[in-house]
Amino acid sequence: MNTNASRLGRLLTDAGMRVVGVSTVGDGLDELVGVLRIAVDRADAVLVTGGLGPTSDDRTREALARVAGVGLHRDEAVVQWLRERYASMGHELNGLGLQQADVPEGGRVLPNDRGSAPGLGIDIRGTAVYATPGVPHEMAAMVGDQVLPDLLRRSGSPAPRAQRVLRTVGVGEGIVARCLEPLETELAQTGAVEVAYLAEPGETRVKLTSTASGGGEAVDAAALRAYELLGDCVYAEGTKTLPSVVARLLVQRGATVAAAESLTGGLLAAALVAVPGVSAAFRGSVTAYATDVKASVLGVDAALLADEGAVHPRVACEMAEGVRSLLSGTYGVATTGVAGPDPQDGRPVGEVHIAVAGPEGTVAVAARLPGDRDRIRTLTVVRALELLRRTLLGLPREHTREFPG
Repeated sequence: MNTNASRLGRLLTDAGMRVVGVSTVGDGLDELVGVLRIAVDRADAVLVTGGLGPTSDDRTREALARVAGVGLHRDEAVVQWLRERYASMGHELNGLGLQQADVPEGGRVLPNDRGSAPGLGIDIRGTAVYATPGVPHEMAAMVGDQVLPDLLRRSGSPAPRAQRVLRTVGVGEGIVARCLEPLETELAQTGAVEVAYLAEPGETRVKLTSTASGGGEAVDAAALRAYELLGDCVYAEGTKTLPSVVARLLVQRGATVAAAESLTGGLLAAALVAVPGVSAAFRGSVTAYATDVKASVLGVDAALLADEGAVHPRVACEMAEGVRSLLSGTYGVATTGVAGPDPQDGRPVGEVHIAVAGPEGTVAVAARLPGDRDRIRTLTVVRALELLRRTLLGLPREHTREFPG
């Protein structure tokens, strides 16, 4: 996963820049040079991450020099800094380590106070090129402290482009896009707002971005229209996550939840526990993986398990009711199903049953989830949290909004 690219994209867009492309390339020198030449020709500024370290496959410096048509020189001030840094860690600076002091002629060093590999800045045919380490926290610090200020100085500090990100759950990316077809048709007439879709397991983010600096009113109008078209599958905006939204709803209502998990094996509990402050709402969990544990610990009817097996909607309901009672939660949520790789008790891989028990009664949903074992388990957690969200808000069990066509 190219986390550096996504992080840079958000940072640059928020600062008013327009990101026109992202390329990922291996360590071959010819390949690096080819990608850099294309990037320099297409953009006003290019950011490169990685390839600046002390190993034989770190070739970004050499690639930059070749694209610029210049040689490399060794910066003695950087050499001295490297010697002192290595000595402080009990190491000796060797030949490969010294290459971190090589700078293309006409380039400049970007100090790195969080690692050993300095960054580089160089202008190539009118394009500002910046190279930073690939280590995420080193990259982020260098961009924030040095690269972005220089970019803003060069570009005249453009006003940030307005942006809103709507987070949807429970419907696929294709359905979300079809729901928003009327909005995209309307936006095509003005060209003021761009729409982008970013799919994640069980969720789709809809990013609305103004095409020019500012544009807040146009983006707000587009977001309002998107809400109208998407309905209750929008669960939050911005960086809020589904677990954090569910936790907030529980806290606001003075309610608590307990989890009973079979195929998810603690993933649902882990998702909730990752939310700061969730201790006010999360009672705990039982990983009832073995069939007999579902009966002995959670009180699921043994005859039901014998007749139907563990993968059954009524089993999910009794698991949710059992853990709610056992851990004294306002709500109980349960997951059972077949994650694979093989069918179980005649049930196919991907068959999942999820239930929520609460003061309003017990509700359950069934799903046939695609993918491998890890994906099925991840999607089950998303579905369980979404069922709990809908229960807390008094919404139908599943998204019901029709889409065009």
